[in-house]
Amino acid sequence: MQHFVRPEGAPPVKGYSLAVSFTGEMVAVSGQVPLDREGRLVGEADAEAQVRQVYANLAAALKAAGSGLEHVVKLTVYLTDLDDLPAFRRVRDEHQDAVRPPACSLVRVAGLVDPAFRVEIDALAVVPVSGD
Repeated sequence: MQHFVRPEGAPPVKGYSLAVSFTGEMVAVSGQVPLDREGRLVGEADAEAQVRQVYANLAAALKAAGSGLEHVVKLTVYLTDLDDLPAFRRVRDEHQDAVRPPACSLVRVAGLVDPAFRVEIDALAVVPVSGD
C-alpha cells in the first residue's frame, strides 16, 4: 500500500511526489544503464533512447521481482548533462501515474561507469499483494 504525500505549504512540484509512505514487501533495483539484453549500448548520443532503454531495464527487473513501474515509490536519477532533463521527463511521464508519481531525486554527475552512458536510474518499489 502506498500513500502519496502533498503537504500544505510545500513548494509546488511537477512530475514527482514530495513524499511517499508505504507498507509491505519492497524491492530495490540497482542503477540501470542504457544497455540492451546483449550488453550493447543503446542510443550512444541520444539521451531519449538511453532513458527509454533504462526504463525498459527497470520494468524488466521489477517484473522479475513481482512488481512493476506502477509500484515505484522512489527513483534516483543520475544525468551527466542537464540538457538531457527534458528527454528524461518525456519518457518518465509516459511510464508513471501523473496523479501518484513516486518521490524522486535527480543528480547531475560528472560521469557514469561508462563515459557513453548519459543516464542511470535506480528504484525502490512495493511488491503488491493480491488486491492492490
